[in-house]
Amino acid sequence: MAFQKINRCIGTSQLGAMALVLSITGAGFLPLSCVSTAQQEKRLTPQRSTKDVRLDDIERHVSAEPAKTIHLIGMYRSIYNQEIAESQASLEAVASLETQAIQNLEAAQALAVSEKRWEDAASMARSLASLGVAVPHTGMEPDFLLADAKDRLSAGDNLSAFLNAVSSHALKPLLPPDALLFLERAATVRQRRAAAFFLSVIEEQGGTAPENLRVYAQGQDTAADMIKGVVTVLVNRGYRIQRGAGSPDWILGSAFFVDASGLLITNYHVIASEVDPTYEGYSRMYIRLGDAASPRIPAKVIGWDKAMDLALIKVEIKPEYVFSLVDWVIPKVGDTVLAIGSPVGLEKTVTRGIVSALGRRLLQIGDVIQIDAAVNHGNSGGPVIDTDGRLVGIVFAGVEAYQGLNFAVPAERLAAALPAMIAGGKAQRPWLGLTLSETNKGAEIIYVAPYTPAAEQQIPEGLFITSINGEEVTASQGSLIPALQDRLFSGRPGELVEMKTSDGVRRILQTAPRPDIPLAEAAKKDSRERMAAPLFGLILSPSMNRGFSASYLVKKVVRGSIADEAGLSEQDPVSIRGFKVEENDGYALLDINVKKRRMGYMETYMRLPALLDSPDTL
Repeated sequence: MAFQKINRCIGTSQLGAMALVLSITGAGFLPLSCVSTAQQEKRLTPQRSTKDVRLDDIERHVSAEPAKTIHLIGMYRSIYNQEIAESQASLEAVASLETQAIQNLEAAQALAVSEKRWEDAASMARSLASLGVAVPHTGMEPDFLLADAKDRLSAGDNLSAFLNAVSSHALKPLLPPDALLFLERAATVRQRRAAAFFLSVIEEQGGTAPENLRVYAQGQDTAADMIKGVVTVLVNRGYRIQRGAGSPDWILGSAFFVDASGLLITNYHVIASEVDPTYEGYSRMYIRLGDAASPRIPAKVIGWDKAMDLALIKVEIKPEYVFSLVDWVIPKVGDTVLAIGSPVGLEKTVTRGIVSALGRRLLQIGDVIQIDAAVNHGNSGGPVIDTDGRLVGIVFAGVEAYQGLNFAVPAERLAAALPAMIAGGKAQRPWLGLTLSETNKGAEIIYVAPYTPAAEQQIPEGLFITSINGEEVTASQGSLIPALQDRLFSGRPGELVEMKTSDGVRRILQTAPRPDIPLAEAAKKDSRERMAAPLFGLILSPSMNRGFSASYLVKKVVRGSIADEAGLSEQDPVSIRGFKVEENDGYALLDINVKKRRMGYMETYMRLPALLDSPDTL
């Protein structure tokens, strides 16, 4: 048996010599391991550097994931910038991979156009534009959008048809015959405000419409008419046990019809238990058209956008009135508005007030409108309209930190968020992993979350964002961060974004899906010292003090932050005593000892609270 094993590893001419060895040693067998020529060569091959291994990993993505390849090349350059610059071979290898990735992305985009996958084509066109590459067709040309709108009109998808027609018109004015098609459909489905919009398009182009359509479009819906398009939302969550006693657990809200097929808009927080994977209890959703004696009609969730507190739901009934998402309006402070809903379950309630303020930063993305029209729990999800019946916003009520104040998500932001909700399921929004602070110099990066696109490309904190996708972002005071968020909002996770910063570096990053609560996710992976910056506005630096606990000096206090309101200032000595994140309740607590310079270095114990839903993330 020994000779049989040996014979598989060596030639027969060597058997005699091997037999002699066996006889001399007196061994019955000689254990041998067969090593192939390939294995021998591998053992003689020098070990490859991590840099080369990373380059091989990038090469594996170049065909199937060209956008990811571009992002990985950015990471590679940020890590090995000096070594690449000193090696002609490395420069050529990286440049070759980048060229291949761009060519593959161009080919994929052209295929999407040929297959009429317009949204995919537009997404890839945006990625190519961030690289400075122009394509023959982006998929969002007005002619393509108009053709798609007509196809959807023929299929009976009025909501998407109207939205695409408006998008086409924004790029190139609709011709009167085209606008007339949508005017006729708007009149057929009794959407007067949509009809008014398309009639105005026809008249702007010097066209005319049939008299009956013109009269209908120029008419005025009354509040009594619009009430018919607002319903009460009821979410039955079974029973709640408190102190040994059970009581029904119902969530009340409002919603309004936006399509004759039975689609309605409401707030995410009203229907959260229907779609939240962390909710483990019973949950059934219904709507009610009339008062408490009216039957409950089962409803289902189509799509939702948690960051915007919006949801799209559907019932199998034909509504008496449909609100238009075409002829919405951006209000001015002081404009009169009406809010319709079911405060504390009192159906079909209309309240009147004015727009108190614009640009309030209460949601993760963008800003909201402050109104003084009386709303209460149950109004959430109802429409806010102006005196002409145009949609102004969507009420979200019951913000505990602002009792007595009322707010609405702007209709403009609903229109932008709607396509992702129509697609179904959770609306994924892109993000880079940054927390910003608006200063007189611009948007400063005060925190980079771990394991995010920005962290992978090693973007330093303390820099200022100077442009996104080649465009400098300017806005009025207090509106710069929402303006930056708007640059990403319409894109998909996975798209490429060009960002320039104050260090003069141009970076191409691939966006990632935005976490539901970005700072809660970051807190699970990062240190409490670093989390003090995005949550509390407290930027720390190491201290020379060598006590029993880690001590820091306040390097910077973000203006308007929790730390600023608490009176902390630069160079205050600080030691952290505790840090707690209550994700379910939506807040974090930081316990510190601080010696305030402004108070003669008197040592003070402080507990700083912060909401996890920061509106300053990008």
